[in-house]
Amino acid sequence: MEPTNVLLVDDLPENLRALNALVRADDRVIYQARTGEEALALLLEHEFALAIVDVQMPGMDGFELAELMRGTGKTRHIPIVFVSAAGKELNYAFKGYEAGAVDFLYKPLDPDAVKSKVNVFVDLFRQKQEVRQIVEQREATVRELNAVQQELQRALEMRDQFMSMVAHELRTPLNTLYLEAQMRKLQLERGNMDHFAPEQLERMVARDMRQIHAMVRLIDDMLDVSRIRAGKLSIRPARVDLEALLQRIVGDLSHQAADMHSELRLSIVQPVAGCWDEFRVEQVIVNLINNALRYGGGKPVDVRLHADSQNARIEVIDQGVGIPEEVLPKIFEPFERGKMEGMPAGLGLGLYISRQLAEAHGGTLSARSKPNEGATFIFTLPRADEKPTPGTGSTKDILPLPASCA
Repeated sequence: MEPTNVLLVDDLPENLRALNALVRADDRVIYQARTGEEALALLLEHEFALAIVDVQMPGMDGFELAELMRGTGKTRHIPIVFVSAAGKELNYAFKGYEAGAVDFLYKPLDPDAVKSKVNVFVDLFRQKQEVRQIVEQREATVRELNAVQQELQRALEMRDQFMSMVAHELRTPLNTLYLEAQMRKLQLERGNMDHFAPEQLERMVARDMRQIHAMVRLIDDMLDVSRIRAGKLSIRPARVDLEALLQRIVGDLSHQAADMHSELRLSIVQPVAGCWDEFRVEQVIVNLINNALRYGGGKPVDVRLHADSQNARIEVIDQGVGIPEEVLPKIFEPFERGKMEGMPAGLGLGLYISRQLAEAHGGTLSARSKPNEGATFIFTLPRADEKPTPGTGSTKDILPLPASCA
């Protein structure tokens, strides 16, 4: 329990010493003032359970001090006990009560009475403090409950929105597959076998694969989110040559970029091999490139690989409209969906999953952007702090692989 403060105000040092001896206790802190001005300074600085004030003081007397205390919010409710050596015929007690005192004592003081009165006011103060703490705790609990209720409401809204988005995203490829199947059934019923010529079949299979791949990717994203939230996302490190990985990814996605009237440009500033989960690293890079193609406005997308003794760094840079400043801090949150005129928004899971995968490797995923200047996503992967090995004849040395994955 914190000690309780008691204020003694008297212009005579011997009176202060006598009062101090009467009211002091282990669980109290006694403050002393010899003038009204000193008392006011202490009252504004500390919280007191009681003020014992001498009536007759030079300068500001006890009554004037009481009036000032009653006029200030911080000191208005502090109980005041007046002490006076003057006779009762001066009617100081009436004036003291009129000034806001809770009690009036005449000198010589009765030690037992003083101790008893101080104990009562100190106990009352502590009870008020306890009540105030209980009220504050209840208010804090109510605020927490309200916050939890709002969070639950938000979670329910997100769940409903998510289910709606999933249904919409699954319905699109399913509808396409269904219509294709209906069309083929109709052609078979009519005996139109020319419709199933090898070139036609090849295009049908390609369309089907695109729709199936879209559904599988959606399901994989949902499963990854579930694993991440359950803390069951697994990382299987093995040797990865990032240059080779990037060349393969860029080659695979070049046709997609061309279909979107864009171009992928790969720049290997510093080759590097490392000990990472190749499947998960590829997942992040593909997400970033797809995102850049989607919002890049048909302009070229640059993929760059940098490295030093501490980290490998992959940058994916588009030249689109950029990310609004108010949206940038939220783009890695789940279900945060970027919106662009004429472009599907998606589920808003790609960047969230990508950041979680980066952090699962001990790395980072961040973004920077300015309006109308495109966006840059920076994916870093930590590597062992080892000295580079001699070059292998190429113009750029591949930094050494950690021993654990060599």
